[in-house]
Amino acid sequence: MVPALAIARELRDAHRAEVRFVGTARGLETRLVPEAGFSLELIKVGQLKNVSLATRARTLFDLPLGVLRCVELLRSFRPDAVVGVGGYASGPAMMAAILLRVPTLAFEPNAVPGLANRLVGKYVSAAAVNLKETTQYFRNARVTGTPVRPEFFAIAPKQVAPARRLLVFGASQGARVLNETMPKIMARLLELFPGLTVVHQTGARHGETTVAAYESAGLGFERVRVTPYLNDMADQFSEADLILCRSGASSVAEVAAAGRAAVLIPFPQAADDHQRKNAEAFVSAGAAELIIEAELTEERLFGVLSGLLADDRRRVEMGEKARALAHPHAVREIAGMVAVLAGR
Repeated sequence: MVPALAIARELRDAHRAEVRFVGTARGLETRLVPEAGFSLELIKVGQLKNVSLATRARTLFDLPLGVLRCVELLRSFRPDAVVGVGGYASGPAMMAAILLRVPTLAFEPNAVPGLANRLVGKYVSAAAVNLKETTQYFRNARVTGTPVRPEFFAIAPKQVAPARRLLVFGASQGARVLNETMPKIMARLLELFPGLTVVHQTGARHGETTVAAYESAGLGFERVRVTPYLNDMADQFSEADLILCRSGASSVAEVAAAGRAAVLIPFPQAADDHQRKNAEAFVSAGAAELIIEAELTEERLFGVLSGLLADDRRRVEMGEKARALAHPHAVREIAGMVAVLAGR
């Protein structure tokens, strides 16, 4: 949702475009889009992947109705271009635009597109993708990167020096596997690296239980900060020498923009296993280490983290390779592509 809003703001501010969103009542867009000052139209459409047969049947029944509703919306609004960012509403909206011959641009931040973008990929006018591996799924695809806040690109590169900060987070909801495993290995990490401090973002649902796990392990909080939320993420990335996190599109884009070494633990239930593909792209570039959650043990996580915390030069090299994957002008490029399609 955040990249979609960044693209919308750029279209509005730089190209004087009127932007209208199409979403569903169950998505974050019902809160974020109005807060950002944009109009939102709702359609009814559900999930097709990783759901029960009954839910899939309801979605297949609702899908044609969703497309028809989008046809009505497009005929009423008469847009010069339609941008699909994945998600439940993207498929019907893009199908409607293709049927009406409205120019379309698909934005895909993950290595492997979601179902909506895969369905329309060969029919869209153009596509903006985050990784070169993704271009094969679309017509006229360009690697633009994913929009990331400018503060991340302003972060200075790390120099070769002993590690002083480990940042652990599992996106906004946290990651149970990290919340359960880190307290079990933290004492050994802190003993092995006397100058190390740790910031661990747990997610709202896991804050109390994670704090209790650290306390049960006999750890104080002089060198470990445990918090449900982090509102200063760019500052945290700046301070970090090593990052341990999931590999969603936004997380890996921020890792790249900040130029930081990372250990990536893909969320195994992510649609089409796209988080694993994101992580593998970073591993192939030499920018990260990957641990599959099913293979994560205390000893494996301790070994990977301690190895990287001890190897100052390798962390810096990984950070440089991560930054090589970043695209500081992504939002400008994507909005420019939309403007060209719209004839502006």
